[in-house]
Amino acid sequence: MGIPVGKLSLYTALGGVRPSACLPITIDVGTNNEQLLNDEFYIGLRQRRATGEEYHELMEEFMDAVKQIYGEKVLIQFEDFANHNAFDLLAKYSKSHLVFNDDIQGTASVVLAGLLSSLKVVGGTLAEHTYLFLGAGEAGTGIAELIALEISKQTNAPIEECRKKVFLVDSKGLIVSSRKNSLQPFKTSWAHEREPVTTLLDAIKSIRPTVLIGTSGVGRAFTKEVIEAMASFNERPVIFSLSNPTSHSECTAEEAYKWTQGRAVFASGSPFDPVEYDGKIRVPGQANNAYIFPGFGLGVVISGAIRVHEDMLLAASETLAAQATQENFDKGSIFPPFTNIRKISALIAASVAAKAYELGLATRLPRPR
Repeated sequence: MGIPVGKLSLYTALGGVRPSACLPITIDVGTNNEQLLNDEFYIGLRQRRATGEEYHELMEEFMDAVKQIYGEKVLIQFEDFANHNAFDLLAKYSKSHLVFNDDIQGTASVVLAGLLSSLKVVGGTLAEHTYLFLGAGEAGTGIAELIALEISKQTNAPIEECRKKVFLVDSKGLIVSSRKNSLQPFKTSWAHEREPVTTLLDAIKSIRPTVLIGTSGVGRAFTKEVIEAMASFNERPVIFSLSNPTSHSECTAEEAYKWTQGRAVFASGSPFDPVEYDGKIRVPGQANNAYIFPGFGLGVVISGAIRVHEDMLLAASETLAAQATQENFDKGSIFPPFTNIRKISALIAASVAAKAYELGLATRLPRPR
């Protein structure tokens, strides 16, 4: 319950959403944890986890009830759902409800903002870079899809073409077309025609990416060899180590700077202290979802939007990226300072709301000036 309460506190603190308009909900479908099932003080539902038909019926009943009670314009944020459920629920309900999954869409939007912002440092367009992910779960595939969407929007190329700039490595190695039959459905779009390789280092040598993104939850997976390989053919390698908490981060800020002789453009999911390298202080940026979701939610609610469209996520990313200044880049950060978050949230809300009107999804009419 701490999670929905905490997220809604941030909606208010960072996005200015009225607390009385927020309702934290936990959907309890039981647990398979023996210790909890036998604990006399366990306050949750004392039964094995519901799955399959039973689970989906409960979700459907809940989703229908929320809409019936609060109307078409209630924003339902999914948080911490298991991978397979998260994608299924988002795909199913985004057509009929106003839904947002922070793990998939919020993460993707803030990371895309970091990439757009890092282009001002490394040069080139989004389409001119090649992206390699370690980790192909909700976060990894969500970010990958948003990158492809933005490239498609910028170049007018079909999304299938744009996906070919993005490669993913999961626990079994590079996702390639020869593995298609054994892949989970949400990974199949990323199965490209390539020779299969099993390690991240081999994937880097084969693909020669300009951007390396970690969403694996595996601490220290970006080894010295991996980062030195990135630095060997990139003047300014872009390295995002996004896993939380700090112990799970793929590498530390210090390692990223040290192993690239201070050339890395670095961002992380966990907070890192400023790093001194070669007499220069670098302040690593944190790709924190709190940059996006409070302002995003505010924009959706104030416009009376009835659906979340991916163009609204792209608008949020572009707005956040535009807030990063040369002063931030000089310090080594590709994100604006978090102390400006109320202003950033207001700007994101405005651009998301404007996009909702443009797409014909807003109901608060006439459109305010």
